[in-house]
Amino acid sequence: MRVIKTGNLDAMKCAMLITGSGPVVILTSYDSLEHQDLLERLANKGIPKFMAYEIPLALAEERYGGHFNKVLNGFTESNDLRVLDHNGHRAFNLFRFDELAAPLMHEGLPESYHH
Repeated sequence: MRVIKTGNLDAMKCAMLITGSGPVVILTSYDSLEHQDLLERLANKGIPKFMAYEIPLALAEERYGGHFNKVLNGFTESNDLRVLDHNGHRAFNLFRFDELAAPLMHEGLPESYHH
């Protein structure tokens, strides 16, 4: 398996997802946060509906330090989605709104919502 090293950051996206259970920060090698495979993977993990704010990779690396590099270096060709931060309180307070890209809203399919 090919490991994606930190020198290949241009192939990565980082985003804060605001979900029904709170914020989570992800790293993904998908070229778009709207890529159908990514949306399916998120839905399969119980995140069918979210607001996403892309985070500049350099900023995420600065804020998360060594943890960012550890998660990034854990990527392989078959692993295209990693959670960088599942602590919603920390994730939400680590970035200012003016540091984030415009929000992307994904509604998902109603039948995929968990009641």
